Amino acid sequence: MPVAGPSLRTLDVLIIEDNQDGADSLALLLRQYGHTARAAYTGPAGVRAALDDPPDVVLCDINLPGQSGLSVARRLADGLPAKPLLVAITAARADELADRARDAGFDHFFVKPVDPAELCELLAEHAEHQGR
Repeated sequence: MPVAGPSLRTLDVLIIEDNQDGADSLALLLRQYGHTARAAYTGPAGVRAALDDPPDVVLCDINLPGQSGLSVARRLADGLPAKPLLVAITAARADELADRARDAGFDHFFVKPVDPAELCELLAEHAEHQGR
């Protein structure tokens, strides 16, 4: 996988994932592509992090301790001045869950394991749309 060059448009990405190794690995990958990435390991910690320093993108697990990813998405969609790109990442494959994620405010839905190329392509498209 190529490392980002200086022409990459960067985003501030918040990863909300209770699997710390997975969250930290994803943050490392995104940093290699030039993005700013930080992680929170519970729903409430993720909401606090997003409200304190609003990100451009939130990658959020659906099954989180303390507050579900669906609840996190609703809180962020309502509580931030500008809604970030909300991306659900989950191990569940149920179509019903994807519909519930969209209803909660998620813009995209990925099933684990996430294809890094697909995720980076989505982020590049979003960055280009944002003019970054």
